[in-house]
Amino acid sequence: MTDYFADNGSDKRNEPTLGGHEPTLGSGHQTSQPSRARAAEQKTTPPGEAVEHERRDERRYIRVSPPFTVKLDDGNSFTGSDVSQGGFALYSERPFRLEARIKASLLIMAGNTELIVPVVAECRRCTEEASGNGYKAAFEIIDMETSHHELLRRIIRACLSGRQISVEGLLEGEDAQTPRRRQSSQGSTQAAAAQRPPKPMGRYIALFVAFGVLMLALAATAYRNFMLIEPSFAAVTAPRIDIRAPGPGILMEHGLTAGDRVERDEKLTRVKNTDLESDLILAKAAQSYNSQLIDNLDESLASSTQEVSVANASQPSSGETSSFETVSPAVAKTRIQQFKTARDFQSSRITALESRQSKNDIYSPCNCLVAWALSSADGTYINESERIMTLIRTGEDDIMVEALVHMDDIDNIDPNQQAYISLPNVSGPVNARVRSVALDIERQPRAGFPSWVRQQQNVASVLLVPEEPLPATRVGTPVDVRFTEDPFLGATAEWVWQGARSVIQFGEGIYDSLAGDADTAQAG
Repeated sequence: MTDYFADNGSDKRNEPTLGGHEPTLGSGHQTSQPSRARAAEQKTTPPGEAVEHERRDERRYIRVSPPFTVKLDDGNSFTGSDVSQGGFALYSERPFRLEARIKASLLIMAGNTELIVPVVAECRRCTEEASGNGYKAAFEIIDMETSHHELLRRIIRACLSGRQISVEGLLEGEDAQTPRRRQSSQGSTQAAAAQRPPKPMGRYIALFVAFGVLMLALAATAYRNFMLIEPSFAAVTAPRIDIRAPGPGILMEHGLTAGDRVERDEKLTRVKNTDLESDLILAKAAQSYNSQLIDNLDESLASSTQEVSVANASQPSSGETSSFETVSPAVAKTRIQQFKTARDFQSSRITALESRQSKNDIYSPCNCLVAWALSSADGTYINESERIMTLIRTGEDDIMVEALVHMDDIDNIDPNQQAYISLPNVSGPVNARVRSVALDIERQPRAGFPSWVRQQQNVASVLLVPEEPLPATRVGTPVDVRFTEDPFLGATAEWVWQGARSVIQFGEGIYDSLAGDADTAQAG
């Protein structure tokens, strides 16, 4: 295939160029001086910046300017200017004769490889450079092999597409800017469609599902944080029983620690009161002393009608020996009544002291859990009413959640209202109901709620009864509570938020496990 060259002397007909190069093929006349100046200004434009088009009946090929060399059969080499499928132009120090036929090889650089395209061409135009340093000759290709023509076409297509010429690119199944051939039959179209790989619809579906889940989690979090009522503080609590010392003394060994369970009427510990024990011993001794005096007087009166010896006191004072005196039988009988009165008094005193001593043995008042116990090591001395242990009730209705709600939100909370409890490290909320709302705490003290938190102002105490029993080990654990007026929306938001939190905690657990394994491997 050759270019069509019309020599009608018109300077207005320009061959399409890549980047505004001056024309070399076409008219046999030399270009005008303004055209040369315009071409010189456009030389600074990088190749591929712009493509000038013209009518297809004027020129059938577009010229490109890859780096190439024209080598003639006589061994002379010239620098190439531009090339198309119909011709090429080169720079020479001497002019070429018009219509001179040459055999040459176009040496075109393709990366690190040099492509050789043998051609037979005739000179159509030879003009002198504006600088006067040489000539520019334009040649029309009149003969070349089909394979070489195809190679030249692919090289030019690659330049027009803006890609770098390479052997790998030329070996591809489809070159640049080549339209696909349309199938002539419906059967061929269906066969081509069947050969196409299926579109990855699953990937897009998974992406949309993940986006929907993310938006749902964000909406649930926003609704939970801004629409539901949140207390300032909440914790799991239970009724508290404080075991205090009945009197001063030494706390005996008990072996109980926090977390131990005790049964009702089980002995917890004992307080040893030495002063009480001493008083009890002396009271028993005085009672025995009076009983012996009464027995002795009865025997003396029965054996003799004369005067008898009688003790001056019913009990010795300060541990000294009692003195005796001789009295008549009538006075002795009166003294016997006095001794009996003293003996009855000592008996009552012994009963009182034994009752006080029995209280020093401390027993459990319920089936409880030991929340705190005073250490009994090294003979710990305690004063009266000092706290020894703290027990908490663990019955079915004893473990509840107490929350402090600001006074501004109290109007929106009613008894039996729905609430949701979030325990740490537990997936899923726990449903609860409001039991009572009070401005102060109940008279029954509750364990698990710090006293310094109750010192907040403008808050009310709200007790919540969980629908599922909470374990006794959770007493004292801070929890997250939300009150809702719409059970459906509140439950949906809470479950979605809990699910997102579970996923995040699962990811954090995996990351911590992997980080721990990495640290262990580095340490090893």
